[in-house]
Amino acid sequence: MVGIGYRKEFSQTFLNNGVLQPDFIEVAPENWLGIGGYWKQELKKVLKKYPLYCHGLSLSIGSPEGVDIGFVKQVRQFLEDTDAVLYSEHLTFSKVDNAHLYDLLPIPFTQEAINRVSENILQVQDILKKPLILENGSYYTVLEAEMTEEDFINEILDKTGCELLLDVNNVYVNAFNHQYDAEEFITQMPLDKVKYIHMAGHYQVNEQLIIDTHGADVIDPVYDLFRFTVKQIGKDIPVLLERDFNIPELNILQNEISNLKAIKNEILNAEYHVVQKEQ
Repeated sequence: MVGIGYRKEFSQTFLNNGVLQPDFIEVAPENWLGIGGYWKQELKKVLKKYPLYCHGLSLSIGSPEGVDIGFVKQVRQFLEDTDAVLYSEHLTFSKVDNAHLYDLLPIPFTQEAINRVSENILQVQDILKKPLILENGSYYTVLEAEMTEEDFINEILDKTGCELLLDVNNVYVNAFNHQYDAEEFITQMPLDKVKYIHMAGHYQVNEQLIIDTHGADVIDPVYDLFRFTVKQIGKDIPVLLERDFNIPELNILQNEISNLKAIKNEILNAEYHVVQKEQ
């Protein structure tokens, strides 16, 4: 399955012309909490046609002061009301001393942070009654690192039982900016706990820096890393195509969805035929 982030910018065309045909849609719950009128009706129309995956922006699971319990309960109600298939968030933080920073910032790769984040995750999972699915973030500086990002992610998942949203473009961006091997990073992820994959484009600022923007087409090296990732995982995982800015004609988005499906089919069907021959 390959889905698309549902955007108000293309809602009417999406519903009426049939050019864009994802298997599911994704929205951020906080953008739709308490919404009424025209957009509530539009969302209802979309949900009659497509399963809903939810990907939050405001949970701030890494906040030192803990998570907003009232907000988590609102999200749980939204998930129930919309019959959402899953709920994922970012392994980052965006709130300090009750100040919202409007950005997703990296959590220091330290044991203290692991303990704090794990407490937050367990509290959220207790309210939601299901495992959180957390996304590896993109980052442009490393704060007080005591360990690698790989060890940081693995220990949090082990301590809490939460699951992983593997953002392949974020891995590519971080590997480029911090000069490490993206494929090696992928192999060190807990791939049996990957429940969801994100794919997106980015913006290259110069020869040393690229920024995760979700505002451009997916480039070939990221498709190659996606191909490698699917092969390593070896099973069909839902994939989302993210496009938040510079949204092109819907046929272009559909081409990207088709490319992702073709890669998955190529890898997974090859794996299936190998297994059949061995039996």
